[in-house]
This record gives sequence, structure tokens and C-alpha cells, in this order.
Amino acid sequence: MNIDSIQNGIVIDHISAGKGMLLYKLLKLDETDVSVALIKNVTSKKLEKKDIIKIDADIPVDLNVIGYVDPEATVNIIKDGNLVEKKVIGLPEKLTDVLICKNPRCISQTEQEIHHVFRLTDKENRVYRCIYCETKAE
Repeated sequence: MNIDSIQNGIVIDHISAGKGMLLYKLLKLDETDVSVALIKNVTSKKLEKKDIIKIDADIPVDLNVIGYVDPEATVNIIKDGNLVEKKVIGLPEKLTDVLICKNPRCISQTEQEIHHVFRLTDKENRVYRCIYCETKAE
């Protein structure tokens, strides 16, 4: 398979195999009109297999979403065909409007203007809890 390199855009690399599609959906890349390539199960020396997302435009992407899905992923910024910046993401401390609280009595469920905000409460086990009702994210 041959996927061309991009001249200006973003490459999300080192995504754990199988998590690329979830990341694609959470970043809402299906709603954009730019060229996006999702490459699944690429052979990798570091991970054995990995997914890669190539975005052929310099559009904003939510680094917190990437960190939530796969904190080991890297984001490469490409300008004029050259790598100009490489970011290692890590787990975000707070997620806003990425997850939805499942507690039907939570204020974020009953009030339309309230954002769904979760904070990292257990880094080792990657546990996020709603800031309003403390419900654990699933």
C-alpha cells in the first residue's frame, strides 16, 4: 500500500493498533472537507502494530482527545514537506465535551448550557470522573 507524504498538515503517529478509528470519530475528522488517511495495523518496531492518521491540512485538533485515546501517540506538524514539530501528548488532566456523563441526575444532563467536564482522578488506571457528580467515565 502506498500513501503519499503530505506537504502541510498533521500526522498522528504511534496510535495503538485498533484505536485509530475511535480517534478519527472523536476528532470529528469525518465532518471535515480535507483529505484524511487512516492507516490501520501498520508494522512498527516500537509497537509491533500501530495506526496512523494523516491530515492533509493544518487544521486544529484537540490534543486532549488524542491523549485520552492514546497518551503514547505523537503529533507531527508538517510544513513544506518537513517535520517542524513533534509533540508527545500524555494523559490530559481535564476533558471538556469529549465524554458524556452517564448519571441521569447529573447537572450536565439536565442543563443544556453546561459543558461535560471530567478530571483525571487516577493516572495509573486512567480513571476520569465528572466534576459535578463524581461519576466515573466509562
